[in-house]
Amino acid sequence: MVDEHGATDAFKNRCTNAARTLESCISYSIERISLDESRADRKDNTLDVWLCEGPWKPDVVISLSGLYSVRPWEPELAPVFIDGVSLIHLPELPSPWPAEAVDRLERSDDLPELVWLRITGPLEVDAVASIVTVYQAQSDDAASVLQ
Repeated sequence: MVDEHGATDAFKNRCTNAARTLESCISYSIERISLDESRADRKDNTLDVWLCEGPWKPDVVISLSGLYSVRPWEPELAPVFIDGVSLIHLPELPSPWPAEAVDRLERSDDLPELVWLRITGPLEVDAVASIVTVYQAQSDDAASVLQ
């Protein structure tokens, strides 16, 4: 993904900020997953993962677009606890990828910076994309107080 503002490390920083938000989600459950691969253009394909814990914690939605790979999962799921969640920046060539990401995709000069989402537990989510957005809602408790 090319950052239209041209800031150095903008995508890397976006990935780092998203990863920091997800660090607090270890006790959450996957509430829902939505995969839309109906478009011919990869840039329009999306994966959305809804995480929740309860009314005392804010729901979190992870949205990936520009999918390069998605590991299949069982589509019929009830809320399932997660054991771990990571979001890792994968830089363009010639910068190296983390050891666990090597051979994940065939790398070439035209491959952009990417982000790798991994959620582990009874249900595993594994996806690589060129765009990431993490939304964090207010908890019900926080939203119920007039400010």
